[in-house]
Amino acid sequence: MTCTTQQVKLLMKAKQKSTQQQAAAKAGLSVKTARKYLKQPVALEGIQSTPRKYRTRKDPFEMYKEELESFLTKTPSIQANTLLAYLINKAPKIYNEGHLRSLQRWVKRWVAQQGPDKSVIFCQDLKPGKQSQSDWTHMNSLNIEMGGKPFPHLLFHFMLPYSHWEHVTLCYCESLATLTQGYENAVWALGGVLPEHRTDNLSAATQSMGSGREFTLRWKEFTDHYGVQPSRNNPGESHENGSVEKSHHLLKTDIDQQLMLRGSRSFPTLKAYEKWLESLMKRRNQRWQGRLEEELPLLHGLPDRPYHAPIILPVRVNTRSVISILGIAYSVPSRLIHFVLKAYVYPDFIDLYYGQKCIQRMTRSYEKAQINYLHIIDSLIRKPGAFEHYQYQEHLFPQPIFRQTYDCLKAAHPSNGHRHYLGVLHLAKLYGEQKVLMALALLSEKQQLPLPETIKVLIETAPNPDMDVAVSPPTLADYDHLHSFLGEEVLCH
Repeated sequence: MTCTTQQVKLLMKAKQKSTQQQAAAKAGLSVKTARKYLKQPVALEGIQSTPRKYRTRKDPFEMYKEELESFLTKTPSIQANTLLAYLINKAPKIYNEGHLRSLQRWVKRWVAQQGPDKSVIFCQDLKPGKQSQSDWTHMNSLNIEMGGKPFPHLLFHFMLPYSHWEHVTLCYCESLATLTQGYENAVWALGGVLPEHRTDNLSAATQSMGSGREFTLRWKEFTDHYGVQPSRNNPGESHENGSVEKSHHLLKTDIDQQLMLRGSRSFPTLKAYEKWLESLMKRRNQRWQGRLEEELPLLHGLPDRPYHAPIILPVRVNTRSVISILGIAYSVPSRLIHFVLKAYVYPDFIDLYYGQKCIQRMTRSYEKAQINYLHIIDSLIRKPGAFEHYQYQEHLFPQPIFRQTYDCLKAAHPSNGHRHYLGVLHLAKLYGEQKVLMALALLSEKQQLPLPETIKVLIETAPNPDMDVAVSPPTLADYDHLHSFLGEEVLCH
């Protein structure tokens, strides 16, 4: 064993007050080597004071050095065990598994001396009030249970890079709905927004556009509502969203540790789990209260209402069984004519309330009108002459085949073809649209005129085969997700 002059000097000094074993340990020497220098101090003259620059044995990989360097140059990520398997296969009498550690050192030395440059991560000088970040993190690895059963889920994680303030929203998938809901929950809890919000290059907020990706119109509409500029990192460069990425690891580690202290990973209800998460986040945010106070005055104000909050409008049903919501006409059941309803307008749907009861949910339309033939067909049967010049006639062809049926009937009976078509629509209300569709398809195949009487006979005489229907039991997690997304006040009971 070789040692430095400094080690020997430390050994000699320590030996004056300690035993030989203690002095050897303090000097970092074996007892045998320490004994050698204590017995023969003159050996100090031969101590090597500088590292040697020559090998004490022949390089075992010298014979295949060029091949190994060629592999490393072409594919720097190739591992030493892969190269050793290649050498063993090529020269089994020379190499074996015992050469692995030597080859690992050889590869490491080559990388240090001749390897390619690596990507450099540049730490950022974060400024308060500039940016917020968000991303999802999967929680399945923590083995959390709900009512004794596995509870697969995600957390939408929002944070401020400067002050480290965090907020989480429980969700079940990575989608635009959970992105907007999670962001909204966070900024309303925070009390303001920052001018820029950065996300990963996620498909929930971006779409393919040529050779790159662009933000979707829905995501832009959402960020415009909050007066925020959206930004994203480059594809495959998750470190550009590094603050929240690092925070994911710290958060999940903390949750894991707190679950250990709790003594159980099972929660009785979803509400209990959310309350536990809320208390954990409150404790984590208390650590950064000082930095948060620096950032709070720089927040921009929130809009008048949340994006997901409904626009509440009073609407009166006119004599045409139609209401107007934000310039769009919607039909409603004729029994509601002259009633004043309350419309809760959401981005994707509209709920109509009379008193405390939700009486109709409609998909929100961004066209001029949304007329459902089921609401007015009974009146049209009594007043068939109104159909030919009806303002919303084009909305009374629910499927292309209905339009073909109308044209066929008008061609065969120019004077009263519209009456026959209204009879077909009435059958769709009485027997169901799907059965009428099947009858129309059959008559079209046989090239027969689709008169209401013929369709009715086909429907009533058609066999009704028994069907085995498998109904899977509902999961409470799906209901809880829907409940938290819509809010209690808009659920239709």
